[in-house]
Amino acid sequence: MAAAREPFGIAVVGCGNISKQYLTNLSAFPDVQVLFCADLDLARAKAQASAYDIPGAGSVQQALDHPGVQLVVNLTIPVAHAEVALAAIAAGKHVWNEKPLAPDTAAGRAVLEQAAAAGVRVGCAPDTVLGASIQSAGRLIAAGAIGTPLSALTLLQGAGPESWHPDPEFLFAKGAGPLFDLGPYYLSTLAMLFGPATRVAAVGRKARDTRVIGSGPRAGTEFTVEVPTYTSALAEYASGQTASLLFSWDSPLRRSGFVEITGTDATLAMPDPNQFDGELRICRAGDDDWTVVATQGAAAGRGSGVVDMVRGITHGEPHRASGEIALHVLEVMTAIERSGATAAFEPIESVFDMPAALAVEWDPYVRSA
Repeated sequence: MAAAREPFGIAVVGCGNISKQYLTNLSAFPDVQVLFCADLDLARAKAQASAYDIPGAGSVQQALDHPGVQLVVNLTIPVAHAEVALAAIAAGKHVWNEKPLAPDTAAGRAVLEQAAAAGVRVGCAPDTVLGASIQSAGRLIAAGAIGTPLSALTLLQGAGPESWHPDPEFLFAKGAGPLFDLGPYYLSTLAMLFGPATRVAAVGRKARDTRVIGSGPRAGTEFTVEVPTYTSALAEYASGQTASLLFSWDSPLRRSGFVEITGTDATLAMPDPNQFDGELRICRAGDDDWTVVATQGAAAGRGSGVVDMVRGITHGEPHRASGEIALHVLEVMTAIERSGATAAFEPIESVFDMPAALAVEWDPYVRSA
């Protein structure tokens, strides 16, 4: 009998809020082993390592120098995503980036080009697209459950994260805002269902030039808003579909997780694309109400894409939440932002190969062969 394969060595770089979800899951997935936590704040890196029984903690350079680390999970702030990814690639490591891939498309392309030259892979959040709900929706559409898909409608609106986030400034800085922070969930979902977009148009606004932190030790602190906090966009896809998308942090009314796909025979209502599972509903032509459709597949949470990537590396197969899809989504968001300034349709140049659907029985908690 062949010896069991050793778990893939992981370093988590960036030990902020989102690292808790990643570390909880990655510590439970048998295909990987987190060996090191790194952060500019060394005390924070050591605290996370201690909380999750990770053997090493320290600086980013120490993580990159670790001989057992094969893949870096990059959870730094958005403006640092490309810089840290390029450093990891230069050290010969595969990279999983939290979204967005990079602050701009030029930096995103540089990450993919350097990775290709180094013979390493790039994956990128959101891996919610691998969850049971979105994967089940893709299977339903492919099976003809709504007829020919024609269009999508997405809505994300609320008052903004400064009311609950203790350090929200980065969410209102260049490379963030509702479009770049939460847009990847919606746009990645549509990319998985429709394929590449070809052009977009948009309007963008911000209701206030400054906002005030509403919770935590810095409550009452005023900070500058650098990006649009309201964006309304249209997108057209190479396969013929269109989409209307709204991203807003200027609304007293909270309404998020709204994604509907309309086809020639029915409309499919999907759950929040920022979640890994939820209720799918179909309203067919002539029906007065929705029919709930059961989802199938894993809903393990953040880090699932890292496991899919590691299995792809191990078995020589493509991984699904790829750098190419992330670059395309980044280009779409950048073009939406640019259209808000130019008041013109903006073309999308990047393309990607549609990934294969996950098998229903795929499970990150079960060690792969």
